[in-house]
Parts: sequence; structure tokens; C-alpha cells
Amino acid sequence: MAREKGRTLVAANRKARHDYLIGATFEAGIVLSGTEVKSLRAGRASLVDGWANITDGEAWLHGVHIPEYTQGTWTNHAPRRVRKLLLHRREIEKLERETREGGQTIVPLALYFKDGYAKVELALAKGKKAYDKRQAIAKRDSDRELARALGRRAKGHAAERER
Repeated sequence: MAREKGRTLVAANRKARHDYLIGATFEAGIVLSGTEVKSLRAGRASLVDGWANITDGEAWLHGVHIPEYTQGTWTNHAPRRVRKLLLHRREIEKLERETREGGQTIVPLALYFKDGYAKVELALAKGKKAYDKRQAIAKRDSDRELARALGRRAKGHAAERER
């Protein structure tokens, strides 16, 4: 059987970009059991409540929900179990330093398959305040309104030229 190529997205954490200011990002492998991989290949996972921490020089992923595999038997996995992350030592040390000294947290942004291996994209993030979230929503709405106005104007000018 031919090996998979490319990147296949399984789940994205869109809420993280709304709730946090995203800093540096890292790609990490995940230690999974067989039924977890099958469930992920079916496209079932949720990163909404996920976070990671460093304990004894190892990275761990918490709160990520990978539902039980429907055709699984008694060997099925626990949906919200803690999963080990595979990172280089210098990346783990940087993450540990930033979370301890910088007051940042580690959040998963995406879960995907890359060349057949399950990967998670992690980010160092700082929590947004309520007013930061309101400003982001207001900016997004004003940008959308501006794009609409420019589109109407471009269509209006095109109609005037045809007359």
C-alpha cells in the first residue's frame, strides 16, 4: 500500500484564535492507540477544551476529545485521556521556560495527518481580555463592511459605464 502524502486536517481550534493572542507555533507528534487513530481517520475530534503542559521534561496534551471508535470493542480508548506529545528537547525546554516565566499557556490549534503520521500544531498563547475580544470583533465587522462598500461601488461604476 502506498504511503500517504500531504496534510489532511482532522480538527481545528478556531476558538483559540478568538480567546488567545497566538505567539510561536510548534508541530508535535502524538502517542495514540490504534482505535484513536481509526477515530481520527474518520474525522472525529475536538480541540476546544484542549491544552498542554510540561511535566518532568515531557509534554502532555490534556482535554482533547477523540470519541471512541464505533466499531471498537472492549479495547477502545478513553475519549479524554492524557496523551504524550513528541517534541525535541530544545522545544520542550523553550515551552517550559515560556509557560513558567512568560505567563503563557500552550494551546492546540490543529490536529492533522502529515505523511501518514498524526500531528498537532501547538501555540504559545496569552489570554485575551474581554475588551481585546470586542476590539477584534469590531475590526472584523468594519473590514467586512468596507469590503461590501467597495464591492458595491465597483459594481455601480461598471453599470454606469455600460449606459
